Amino acid sequence: MKLSAGEEYGLRCLLQIGRRQRETGGGLSISEISHMEGLSAPNVAKLMRLLRLGGFVESSRGQSGGYRLSQSADMIVVGDVLAALGGRMFDPEFCEDHAGREGLCTHSVDCSIRSLWTSVQSVIDQLLSRVTLDDLLGEEQAMDACMQNVTGELIQVSG
Repeated sequence: MKLSAGEEYGLRCLLQIGRRQRETGGGLSISEISHMEGLSAPNVAKLMRLLRLGGFVESSRGQSGGYRLSQSADMIVVGDVLAALGGRMFDPEFCEDHAGREGLCTHSVDCSIRSLWTSVQSVIDQLLSRVTLDDLLGEEQAMDACMQNVTGELIQVSG
């Protein structure tokens, strides 16, 4: 259960674009993002393509061109961004794809592990659906407070 490098880097690239847009109203080029994040330009280009296809950024050519957020930062949900960049931690199709040597998983009828991963994914989805790019554009201390509020709400709902 790890966040992939692509998901982390893609989110960081999106944050750079959000900061630039907030500060100057302008966009960022692939080379600028590459320099700011210490990533290769081809890697940034790949991530920007995924973010563009996901509807989170748009690009324009020319001297004042570059990548910009396609909507306001408070409308971009982190869970949606991570899903576009790499998917979910656990998907029900996992059992079909990883059945072992058999055509069908030997635990397909009664699987306590599947129940665990489904529950963990549900909690992750609930948490990430409540966090926006705007939340991440704040300082770490504000984000810590936001996460305490969100996790407190999730505990109250499930309790």
